[in-house]
Amino acid sequence: MKVETTNYRGWPHSLRVSNGTTELIITTDVGPRILSYQTEGRSNIFKVFDEQCGTTGEQEFMIRGGHRFWLGPEDWILSYHIDNRPTQWKQNGSAGELIIESLQTDPTAIRKTLGITLAADSSKVTVRHTATNEGGSSTRLATWGLSVMRPGGLEIIPQPALGEHPRDILPNRGMVLWPYTDLSDPRYTFGSHFWLLRQEADSVPTKLGLAHTQRWIGYVSEDLLFIKKIDHIAGESYPDGGCNFETFTDSEMIEIESLGPLRILEPGESVTHTEKWHLFPLDHELSIDSEDALAAWLTPFLKKIG
Repeated sequence: MKVETTNYRGWPHSLRVSNGTTELIITTDVGPRILSYQTEGRSNIFKVFDEQCGTTGEQEFMIRGGHRFWLGPEDWILSYHIDNRPTQWKQNGSAGELIIESLQTDPTAIRKTLGITLAADSSKVTVRHTATNEGGSSTRLATWGLSVMRPGGLEIIPQPALGEHPRDILPNRGMVLWPYTDLSDPRYTFGSHFWLLRQEADSVPTKLGLAHTQRWIGYVSEDLLFIKKIDHIAGESYPDGGCNFETFTDSEMIEIESLGPLRILEPGESVTHTEKWHLFPLDHELSIDSEDALAAWLTPFLKKIG
């Protein structure tokens, strides 16, 4: 993958990563943040907040947009780290991985390393989130990747196959809800095979989380299909009642979030989780009238990503 320095929306030390058909923009003036992910002839699948572009040094957390690296469980100090200073970066020549690092010092010293690899011949991006305890005492945390998607799209959350009673007597799904989540909200559609969530303007915040064993989530926005693949490791403890996947939306955007296992890190120890992204251009807007039709439409894309 080719890496070059560029000025992106007022941040002069941004990195443009490309393979000829797909490109990423990562700023090193703040973050780490991946601000743009797009394929040839299409616009950025991420939401970027225009009024927060090109600035640094703020004394409060700035969402900015794109993909960010947080620490969980959500906490006003641990998670809302003021990452408004420059980051360090290097490229691992043997693996081709672009490495972006920052040191979070409050409440303890945690080095956040974002490893980014763009495939040579496709839109596949591998994003590695690693947290290393560089403080003097143990700390409990999970790595957390949050992708802020552009508005107006449809999130597709696949569900395990339905069982039958009395053969299947144990639960195979769990939903975690936040105090402001209303399941009668018309933006949600809870089907047999897919749960759907629409991003809409002039809407209130809503959020849910899952122990997501299906390991992928899709987002359709006009002329693009974005797919994020994540892991779920059986037997591991995850934040927020067992969530390795969470999603949040309000009137401006929708977030597709993955979380790594919850660990107690002793000084010098690390924890990592990885996402894999895929981006497919669409010839026309999605128009599907049944779950079976949606499954059939998705099948060729899912075959491509394995």
